[in-house]
Amino acid sequence: MTSAEGSHGEEAFEFRGVNHVALVCRDMAETVDFYTRVLEMKLVKTLDLPNGRGQHFFFDCGNGDTVAFFWFPNAPKAAPGIASMHPDYATVGSQTAHASMNHLAISIPLEKFDAYAERLRGKGVKIKVLNHEDTDRHGSAEVSDATWIRSIYFRDPNGIHLEFAALTRAFDDTDVRHEPVNESGERVALKRDVSVARPG
Repeated sequence: MTSAEGSHGEEAFEFRGVNHVALVCRDMAETVDFYTRVLEMKLVKTLDLPNGRGQHFFFDCGNGDTVAFFWFPNAPKAAPGIASMHPDYATVGSQTAHASMNHLAISIPLEKFDAYAERLRGKGVKIKVLNHEDTDRHGSAEVSDATWIRSIYFRDPNGIHLEFAALTRAFDDTDVRHEPVNESGERVALKRDVSVARPG
């Protein structure tokens, strides 16, 4: 199979990044204020859903991609530790339920990482900075030769766990070296080359 072929020899799907991620907020006005004023994203599309079913707003997060929010008048309340990451993830862990959205990571330029961290702090946002290495530990406060991504973690007014992420290098074949586990936690051998690059 070449990088331009799908699993049955036909041309592979041509992906162009993530169009949008759709989240749910409790207060659209507060969400608009945070994403436009604090994160400085442009509000690019607004919709009132028919028959009073709510709203759907889109924010530009770069490269033509958007972060979108629904507001539903009768949406269930947040369920931290189930549908979203628990605020005290350092103690209880960062796991969330199947089909939940654990966190949203938005790419930023590596050379602006430290400046962006300070800008968020200056706007009163409580952040945690971690540098992730090619090791089994979750992250470090220090940058090393093994650091592959730098992350700024924070939460939006809805309790959504956000990340500003800056890759320190491009991925290569050495980055795919772990077998996936099944539902029981048993490792399963990869059946095909899952790291074949798609056409760009």
